[in-house]
Amino acid sequence: MSQVEWFVQLHPVLQALIATCFTWMVTALGASLVFTVREMKRKTLDAMLGFAAGVMIAASFWSLLAPAIDMAEEMGIPGWVPALIGFLAGAFFLRLIDRLLPHLHMGLPTNQAEGIKTSWRRTTLLVLAITLHNIPEGLAVGVAFGAIAAGLPSATLAGAVALAIGIGIQNFPEGTAVSMPLRREGMSRAKSFWYGQLSGFVEPVAGVLGAALVIITKPILPYALAFAAGAMIFVVVEDLVPESQTGGNSHAATMGVMIGFALMMTLDVALG
Repeated sequence: MSQVEWFVQLHPVLQALIATCFTWMVTALGASLVFTVREMKRKTLDAMLGFAAGVMIAASFWSLLAPAIDMAEEMGIPGWVPALIGFLAGAFFLRLIDRLLPHLHMGLPTNQAEGIKTSWRRTTLLVLAITLHNIPEGLAVGVAFGAIAAGLPSATLAGAVALAIGIGIQNFPEGTAVSMPLRREGMSRAKSFWYGQLSGFVEPVAGVLGAALVIITKPILPYALAFAAGAMIFVVVEDLVPESQTGGNSHAATMGVMIGFALMMTLDVALG
Protein backbone atom coordinates (compact mmCIF):
# COMPACT_ATOMS: atom_id res chain seq x y z
CA MET A 1 0.00 0.00 0.00
CA SER A 2 1.40 3.38 -1.02
CA GLN A 3 1.52 6.34 1.34
CA VAL A 4 -1.19 8.08 -0.69
CA GLU A 5 -3.53 5.08 -0.42
CA TRP A 6 -2.78 4.84 3.31
CA PHE A 7 -3.64 8.51 3.80
CA VAL A 8 -6.87 8.24 1.78
CA GLN A 9 -8.12 5.41 3.98
CA LEU A 10 -7.60 7.31 7.23
CA HIS A 11 -10.47 8.85 9.17
CA PRO A 12 -10.95 12.54 8.24
CA VAL A 13 -10.04 13.65 11.78
CA LEU A 14 -6.72 11.83 11.50
CA GLN A 15 -6.22 13.33 8.05
CA ALA A 16 -6.83 16.78 9.55
CA LEU A 17 -4.34 16.07 12.34
CA ILE A 18 -1.64 15.00 9.89
CA ALA A 19 -2.33 17.95 7.59
CA THR A 20 -2.18 20.52 10.39
CA CYS A 21 0.94 18.91 11.84
CA PHE A 22 2.42 19.48 8.37
CA THR A 23 1.47 23.17 8.47
CA TRP A 24 2.95 23.40 11.98
CA MET A 25 6.21 21.85 10.78
CA VAL A 26 6.44 24.36 7.94
CA THR A 27 6.04 27.12 10.52
CA ALA A 28 8.96 25.58 12.41
CA LEU A 29 10.97 25.39 9.20
CA GLY A 30 10.42 29.10 8.61
CA ALA A 31 11.37 29.87 12.20
CA SER A 32 14.58 27.83 11.79
CA LEU A 33 16.01 30.49 9.46
CA VAL A 34 17.05 32.26 12.64
CA PHE A 35 19.90 29.73 12.89
CA THR A 36 21.26 30.38 9.38
CA VAL A 37 20.41 33.99 8.62
CA ARG A 38 22.02 36.69 10.71
CA GLU A 39 19.65 39.47 9.70
CA MET A 40 16.71 39.69 7.30
CA LYS A 41 15.88 42.94 5.58
CA ARG A 42 12.59 44.52 6.53
CA LYS A 43 11.69 44.66 2.83
CA THR A 44 11.96 40.88 2.59
CA LEU A 45 9.84 40.37 5.71
CA ASP A 46 7.19 42.74 4.37
CA ALA A 47 7.07 40.89 1.06
CA MET A 48 6.75 37.58 2.93
CA LEU A 49 3.90 38.93 5.05
CA GLY A 50 2.19 40.16 1.87
CA PHE A 51 2.66 36.72 0.34
CA ALA A 52 1.01 35.10 3.38
CA ALA A 53 -1.89 37.56 3.08
CA GLY A 54 -2.36 36.73 -0.60
CA VAL A 55 -2.48 32.99 0.10
CA MET A 56 -5.06 33.50 2.84
CA ILE A 57 -7.27 35.72 0.68
CA ALA A 58 -7.28 33.19 -2.17
CA ALA A 59 -7.85 30.25 0.19
CA SER A 60 -10.77 32.07 1.81
CA PHE A 61 -12.65 32.11 -1.48
CA TRP A 62 -11.45 29.16 -3.54
CA SER A 63 -11.13 26.66 -0.68
CA LEU A 64 -13.79 27.87 1.76
CA LEU A 65 -16.48 30.28 0.53
CA ALA A 66 -17.04 28.74 -2.90
CA PRO A 67 -17.37 25.18 -1.50
CA ALA A 68 -19.62 26.52 1.29
CA ILE A 69 -22.00 27.96 -1.31
CA ASP A 70 -21.97 24.72 -3.34
CA MET A 71 -22.56 22.57 -0.24
CA ALA A 72 -25.43 24.75 0.91
CA GLU A 73 -27.15 24.42 -2.47
CA GLU A 74 -26.58 20.65 -2.41
CA MET A 75 -28.40 20.64 0.95
CA GLY A 76 -31.29 22.65 -0.48
CA ILE A 77 -30.29 25.89 1.27
CA PRO A 78 -29.85 29.21 -0.59
CA GLY A 79 -26.10 29.41 -1.14
CA TRP A 80 -25.69 32.95 0.08
CA VAL A 81 -27.25 32.32 3.51
CA PRO A 82 -24.53 30.16 5.14
CA ALA A 83 -21.83 32.12 3.33
CA LEU A 84 -23.06 35.43 4.73
CA ILE A 85 -23.85 34.22 8.25
CA GLY A 86 -20.71 32.12 8.62
CA PHE A 87 -18.40 34.76 7.14
CA LEU A 88 -19.60 37.52 9.47
CA ALA A 89 -19.64 35.16 12.47
CA GLY A 90 -15.98 34.26 11.80
CA ALA A 91 -15.02 37.92 11.64
CA PHE A 92 -16.90 38.80 14.85
CA PHE A 93 -15.38 35.80 16.63
CA LEU A 94 -11.84 36.90 15.74
CA ARG A 95 -12.70 40.46 16.75
CA LEU A 96 -13.81 39.17 20.16
CA ILE A 97 -10.60 37.20 20.64
CA ASP A 98 -8.62 40.21 19.42
CA ARG A 99 -10.20 42.34 22.14
CA LEU A 100 -9.76 39.79 24.92
CA LEU A 101 -6.45 38.01 24.21
CA PRO A 102 -3.42 40.05 25.27
CA HIS A 103 -1.06 40.38 22.29
CA LEU A 104 1.42 42.78 20.71
CA HIS A 105 2.16 43.31 17.04
CA MET A 106 5.75 43.35 15.82
CA GLY A 107 7.50 46.71 15.87
CA LEU A 108 5.18 48.31 18.42
CA PRO A 109 6.11 49.37 21.97
CA THR A 110 4.79 47.25 24.82
CA ASN A 111 2.37 49.96 25.93
CA GLN A 112 0.46 49.48 22.66
CA ALA A 113 -0.42 45.86 23.43
CA GLU A 114 -4.02 44.95 22.62
CA GLY A 115 -6.50 42.87 24.55
CA ILE A 116 -6.97 42.68 28.31
CA LYS A 117 -4.23 44.50 30.20
CA THR A 118 -1.64 42.16 31.64
CA SER A 119 1.88 42.06 33.03
CA TRP A 120 2.95 39.30 30.63
CA ARG A 121 6.39 39.60 29.10
CA ARG A 122 6.83 41.36 25.76
CA THR A 123 7.97 38.16 24.03
CA THR A 124 4.85 36.33 25.17
CA LEU A 125 2.65 39.09 23.79
CA LEU A 126 4.51 39.04 20.46
CA VAL A 127 4.09 35.28 20.06
CA LEU A 128 0.39 35.46 20.97
CA ALA A 129 -0.17 37.94 18.14
CA ILE A 130 1.00 35.37 15.57
CA THR A 131 -0.75 32.53 17.38
CA LEU A 132 -3.98 34.45 16.88
CA HIS A 133 -3.34 34.28 13.12
CA ASN A 134 -3.01 30.52 13.19
CA ILE A 135 -6.35 29.70 14.82
CA PRO A 136 -8.45 30.28 11.67
CA GLU A 137 -5.80 28.60 9.50
CA GLY A 138 -5.92 25.38 11.51
CA LEU A 139 -9.71 25.57 11.69
CA ALA A 140 -9.96 25.98 7.91
CA VAL A 141 -7.85 22.89 7.21
CA GLY A 142 -9.73 20.84 9.80
CA VAL A 143 -13.15 21.78 8.47
CA ALA A 144 -12.05 21.02 4.90
CA PHE A 145 -11.04 17.48 5.86
CA GLY A 146 -14.07 17.00 8.06
CA ALA A 147 -16.28 17.96 5.13
CA ILE A 148 -15.13 14.86 3.24
CA ALA A 149 -17.06 12.65 5.69
CA ALA A 150 -20.28 14.44 4.70
CA GLY A 151 -20.17 12.78 1.28
CA LEU A 152 -21.06 15.94 -0.62
CA PRO A 153 -19.71 16.23 -4.20
CA SER A 154 -18.10 19.62 -3.51
CA ALA A 155 -16.04 18.24 -0.59
CA THR A 156 -12.99 16.51 -2.06
CA LEU A 157 -9.78 15.17 -0.58
CA ALA A 158 -7.79 16.91 -3.31
CA GLY A 159 -9.33 20.25 -2.35
CA ALA A 160 -8.54 19.74 1.34
CA VAL A 161 -4.97 18.72 0.51
CA ALA A 162 -4.56 21.79 -1.71
CA LEU A 163 -5.71 24.00 1.16
CA ALA A 164 -3.28 22.33 3.58
CA ILE A 165 -0.41 22.81 1.13
CA GLY A 166 -1.32 26.47 0.61
CA ILE A 167 -1.58 27.16 4.35
CA GLY A 168 1.70 25.33 4.88
CA ILE A 169 3.46 27.45 2.24
CA GLN A 170 2.31 30.70 3.80
CA ASN A 171 3.26 29.46 7.28
CA PHE A 172 6.91 29.47 6.26
CA PRO A 173 7.14 33.28 6.10
CA GLU A 174 4.96 33.56 9.21
CA GLY A 175 7.43 31.43 11.18
CA THR A 176 10.28 33.62 9.94
CA ALA A 177 8.30 36.76 10.74
CA VAL A 178 8.15 35.63 14.39
CA SER A 179 11.65 34.29 15.00
CA MET A 180 13.67 37.00 13.25
CA PRO A 181 12.10 39.98 15.10
CA LEU A 182 12.45 38.09 18.40
CA ARG A 183 16.14 37.64 17.61
CA ARG A 184 16.42 41.39 16.98
CA GLU A 185 14.81 41.96 20.37
CA GLY A 186 17.86 40.30 21.93
CA MET A 187 16.53 36.78 22.42
CA SER A 188 18.85 33.83 21.78
CA ARG A 189 18.57 31.93 18.50
CA ALA A 190 17.26 28.82 20.25
CA LYS A 191 14.54 30.71 22.10
CA SER A 192 13.63 32.70 18.99
CA PHE A 193 13.15 29.44 17.09
CA TRP A 194 11.21 27.87 19.97
CA TYR A 195 8.71 30.69 20.17
CA GLY A 196 8.51 30.93 16.37
CA GLN A 197 7.46 27.32 15.94
CA LEU A 198 5.31 27.41 19.07
CA SER A 199 3.03 29.95 17.39
CA GLY A 200 1.96 27.21 14.96
CA PHE A 201 1.10 24.65 17.65
CA VAL A 202 -2.47 25.90 17.80
CA GLU A 203 -3.12 24.72 14.22
CA PRO A 204 -3.32 20.96 14.95
CA VAL A 205 -5.57 21.70 17.93
CA ALA A 206 -7.93 23.90 15.90
CA GLY A 207 -7.77 21.49 12.96
CA VAL A 208 -8.84 18.42 14.93
CA LEU A 209 -11.62 20.36 16.68
CA GLY A 210 -12.90 21.74 13.38
CA ALA A 211 -12.90 18.34 11.67
CA ALA A 212 -14.62 16.61 14.58
CA LEU A 213 -17.26 19.33 14.89
CA VAL A 214 -18.44 19.25 11.29
CA ILE A 215 -18.50 15.43 11.27
CA ILE A 216 -20.72 15.38 14.35
CA THR A 217 -23.01 18.14 13.08
CA LYS A 218 -23.23 17.91 9.29
CA PRO A 219 -25.80 20.73 8.80
CA ILE A 220 -23.32 23.34 10.06
CA LEU A 221 -20.71 22.39 7.45
CA PRO A 222 -21.25 25.28 4.98
CA TYR A 223 -21.48 27.70 7.91
CA ALA A 224 -18.20 26.33 9.34
CA LEU A 225 -16.37 26.77 6.01
CA ALA A 226 -17.63 30.36 5.70
CA PHE A 227 -16.77 30.96 9.37
CA ALA A 228 -13.15 29.97 8.73
CA ALA A 229 -13.09 32.24 5.67
CA GLY A 230 -14.37 35.22 7.66
CA ALA A 231 -11.82 34.62 10.40
CA MET A 232 -8.98 34.43 7.88
CA ILE A 233 -10.00 37.60 6.06
CA PHE A 234 -10.21 39.38 9.42
CA VAL A 235 -6.61 38.39 10.16
CA VAL A 236 -5.48 39.57 6.73
CA VAL A 237 -7.12 42.99 6.98
CA GLU A 238 -6.50 43.55 10.69
CA ASP A 239 -2.90 42.34 10.93
CA LEU A 240 -1.02 41.02 7.91
CA VAL A 241 -1.66 43.79 5.39
CA PRO A 242 -1.12 46.69 7.85
CA GLU A 243 2.08 45.10 9.21
CA SER A 244 3.44 44.56 5.72
CA GLN A 245 2.79 48.18 4.73
CA THR A 246 4.24 50.05 7.71
CA GLY A 247 7.93 49.53 6.83
CA GLY A 248 7.86 51.73 3.73
CA ASN A 249 7.94 48.74 1.38
CA SER A 250 4.40 48.89 0.07
CA HIS A 251 5.30 47.84 -3.48
CA ALA A 252 7.16 44.71 -2.33
CA ALA A 253 4.35 43.84 0.08
CA THR A 254 1.69 44.34 -2.60
CA MET A 255 3.55 42.15 -5.08
CA GLY A 256 3.83 39.54 -2.34
CA VAL A 257 0.04 39.60 -1.99
CA MET A 258 -0.42 39.17 -5.74
CA ILE A 259 2.03 36.26 -5.97
CA GLY A 260 0.55 34.56 -2.91
CA PHE A 261 -2.98 34.89 -4.25
CA ALA A 262 -1.97 33.57 -7.68
CA LEU A 263 -0.15 30.58 -6.19
CA MET A 264 -3.03 29.56 -3.90
CA MET A 265 -5.58 30.05 -6.68
CA THR A 266 -3.51 27.83 -8.98
CA LEU A 267 -3.10 25.14 -6.32
CA ASP A 268 -6.79 25.03 -5.52
CA VAL A 269 -8.03 25.05 -9.11
CA ALA A 270 -5.39 22.57 -10.32
CA LEU A 271 -5.71 20.13 -7.40
CA GLY A 272 -9.22 20.79 -6.11
